[in-house]
Amino acid sequence: MASDDKPRAPGRRAVTTAALGSLLLGGCDRLAGNPKVQGWLGSASRLSLLVQHWLAGDALAPEYTEADITRSFKGNGTQDPDDDEYQALAASGFAEWKLLVDGLVARPVQYSLADLRAMPARTQITRHDCVEGWSCIGKWTGVPLAEILQRVEPKGAARFAVFHCADPMENGNPATKYYESIDLIEAVHPQTILAYEMNGTALPVAHGAPLRLRVERQLGYKMAKYVMRIELVEDFRSIGGGNGGYWEDQGYAWYAGI
Repeated sequence: MASDDKPRAPGRRAVTTAALGSLLLGGCDRLAGNPKVQGWLGSASRLSLLVQHWLAGDALAPEYTEADITRSFKGNGTQDPDDDEYQALAASGFAEWKLLVDGLVARPVQYSLADLRAMPARTQITRHDCVEGWSCIGKWTGVPLAEILQRVEPKGAARFAVFHCADPMENGNPATKYYESIDLIEAVHPQTILAYEMNGTALPVAHGAPLRLRVERQLGYKMAKYVMRIELVEDFRSIGGGNGGYWEDQGYAWYAGI
C-alpha cells in the first residue's frame, strides 16, 4: 500500500550528506585496518568510488533533445523474462504488480504502478551506454528514487540499495534472477529514477516493464530491468555471489561510472 501522510524523513540533501559521511568515514576506517569496513569496501573500485563522489558531486549526465532520440532503441539483456509469475503479471497489464521496498528502512511498503505514477515525476532524455560498445538515446519518465527513500526512511546503517528483478538469467532458474545495487549517494542523485515510461509511452517489456532503474552516470548493466523489490542493506556480501550484482558476480566492475 502507498505510504500515508506522516512526516517524511529529511530530504535528498540530508540523505546525501549522511551517506557520503558514512562512505568517507568507512574509507578512513579501512585505512586504519577496520575489518568490517574492509569487507564492504573490499576492492579498488570502491576506493575509486569515494574519489568519484568527491569530484563529481551532483554533476549531471548530459541530456538531449527530442530530435536526438534514437529511432530504434536497442534492447539490452533479457527481452522477455522466462518467469511464470512475471508472465502472469504482464498478461494482466501489471494490474496486480507491486514494488516492495524493505530492508533497513523504518517504513517498509509496497507500491502499485498507480501509486508510483501518482508521485512526483521526472522526465529526462539521456544516452544509454552499453558495456558492449553501443549507445542509444531515449526519453525516460519515472519517480526519482530519492522520493521513495524519503517515504521509507532509511535507517542509519543503510548504505546500498539492492534491486531484485524478475528475469532469471540461466534457463529460467529462479535462483539466478538478475539483481543490481548502487550506493545511497547515487540513489539520491536527481537523474536516478525508477522509469515507467519510455519515449512517452508505457515502458515496453523488452525495456523492463513495468519498472526499470535509470542511473544515468553509469553503464547500462547497472540499470536493472523488471524491478520487483528494492532492499536497503548495510552490505551485499550475503546477496547473490556477494559482489553487488549479477554481472559483478561474473567479474564486471561494481562501480561502472562513465
